[in-house]
Amino acid sequence: MESPFRPDVLKGKAALVTGGGSGICFEIAAQLARHGAQVAIMGRRREVLDKAVAALRSQGLRAVGFDGDVRKQEDAARVLAATVEHFGKLDILVNGAAGNFLASPEDLTPKGFRTVLEIDTVGTYTMCYEALKYLKKGGPGKGPSTGGLIINISATLHYTATWYQIHVSAAKAGVDSITRSLALEWGTDYDIRVNGIAPGPIQGTPGLRKLAPEEMSKGHLEMMPLFKFGEKQDIAMAALYLASDAGKYVNGTTLVVDGGLWLSHPRHIPKEEVKELSKLVEKKVRFSGVGVPSSKL
Repeated sequence: MESPFRPDVLKGKAALVTGGGSGICFEIAAQLARHGAQVAIMGRRREVLDKAVAALRSQGLRAVGFDGDVRKQEDAARVLAATVEHFGKLDILVNGAAGNFLASPEDLTPKGFRTVLEIDTVGTYTMCYEALKYLKKGGPGKGPSTGGLIINISATLHYTATWYQIHVSAAKAGVDSITRSLALEWGTDYDIRVNGIAPGPIQGTPGLRKLAPEEMSKGHLEMMPLFKFGEKQDIAMAALYLASDAGKYVNGTTLVVDGGLWLSHPRHIPKEEVKELSKLVEKKVRFSGVGVPSSKL
């Protein structure tokens, strides 16, 4: 799909994407770079980072990789400092590092629960905390009245409840709360916009292969309003919107990009049957006198 954005829409911007070595966040990093930004990606596995950076550079994109664990404050500080040293500034932070697996509550140990919260929730906050001095107005490479942008990758699991996802639902609810709180406080004090993106099921990603394997996903498409999975580019385009001037007045919002899936429920009655039932009910109401004004009785 051809991008609807100008190729230079992010010209002169510098971005750091955590979890950018694969999946959705790799595509976000690639699209930020294709649209003019210099991009650093952060991840725990050096070999994955090197492969991702090589893939970006092979396309003529400006990219660098730094290994680090978002759960460790010293890693967060080191990677952010290295990014700013490399690019001279930081304009965009995308928090996409995450952990997930299927588990029923009775089989999920507190340690497993805690691990996901530490990566998703605490890791997101740690990166934001360490990035403040670079993103705030007047920071390195920043004007006195121009701050940067944070995009936190969330989910829709916690909007209702999702089977076997109590750990991630709790973690992403925390991420959404961080997004709103920082948007209020850092938007006010430092001119930093903070937004989120909540992807639905995206094809060709480790998350979909892990959480909705083919053995479990039969019939899943019939439940989706658009009858299809999303693409990685759909999430990257949402990130571009928020990062560009098109989204310059958007703050404190988590943008749901799931084709309406979180709103959907199985259709228990076919549409044709609904029409016939409605006619039957109306006929019963008319003949029973229910709803007819007393003066007509």
